[in-house]
Amino acid sequence: MPRFPSSTREVPATGQVPRHVAIIMDGNGRWATSRHLPRVAGHARGVDAVRRTVEACARKGVEYLTLFAFSSENWRRPADEVSVLMRLFITALEREVAKLCENGIRLRVVGDTSRFEPRLRELIAEAEARTAGNDRLVLSVAANYGGRWDIVQATRALLAARPELAADPGGIDEDGIAAHLAMAWAPEPDLFIRTGGEQRISNFLLWQLAYTELYFTDTWWPDFDEAALERAFESFRARERRFGRTSAQLAASEQG
Repeated sequence: MPRFPSSTREVPATGQVPRHVAIIMDGNGRWATSRHLPRVAGHARGVDAVRRTVEACARKGVEYLTLFAFSSENWRRPADEVSVLMRLFITALEREVAKLCENGIRLRVVGDTSRFEPRLRELIAEAEARTAGNDRLVLSVAANYGGRWDIVQATRALLAARPELAADPGGIDEDGIAAHLAMAWAPEPDLFIRTGGEQRISNFLLWQLAYTELYFTDTWWPDFDEAALERAFESFRARERRFGRTSAQLAASEQG
């Protein structure tokens, strides 16, 4: 299982297309406000951008796409906006799963879904089961997710699985925690994209982004399209990913 590349592990292969792309889809509300529309109109239009991005990533050969749809802090937003977001999530699951299956895309939802209403939890379970056999692209939707929550729940899960570590915490290591993270089955992201002009990772995949290339764009999420995605990929291709090594070491390993 792919993990954080420590000094004792081989450097992961890098190519022209990132294997795993993670995105914070920011700017929906500001997109709407700039057009004198209610903020919820921006979230509705953002669903179209999700569809475009999923299709573009699949065409380009991305294997994993992770979208930050709803953070554990988003419950602090106005109640009517949260309600609309939940309804949009339900509608998207009802309408889009068939198309995901047609295109060989697997859906996984990561986060603490226990707070969601029963109908939404039911649709999530159905969608995950229905798409489980697809292997062209894994689309992960982070919902009621937070990076700090992920690390805490992984640590708790590790201690539940190995209670002897409570008396001997020296036995707790990175691999033990990583194995219990919400996305332990996926390689860590190669490229992180945040739209909307903000330049922070906002409690998203805190553990997994340790060596990820970060890309920020002023483009609001509803306007994000394949051309914008390609600009992010162009930036990614220009990076030298050393994972703690020197440029000379990387050059020597490539020649070997």
